[in-house]
Amino acid sequence: MAERVGGFRLELDHEGIRELLQSPEVESAVRESAERIAAVAGDGFEVGNAYHGDSRVVVSVRAMTREAKVAEATDKTLTLAVQACRA
Repeated sequence: MAERVGGFRLELDHEGIRELLQSPEVESAVRESAERIAAVAGDGFEVGNAYHGDSRVVVSVRAMTREAKVAEATDKTLTLAVQACRA
């Protein structure tokens, strides 16, 4: 599907974008971000396994201990740690 953007005709290669978002390089970058988030969140938070969704690589960070779950529920520890990968 082509679209006019600022005088240019823009046509996206959706299959190419999907391949890029599922590439080993993107998986590595996503894993690094997840590891930073888990480190900022602290003890009890762990990085899960990467899996390839329909269109991109997904890596999760989970609260694994009771203490970590309470910290997320009361203080939003993991939610706030997400800011570690934004900059």
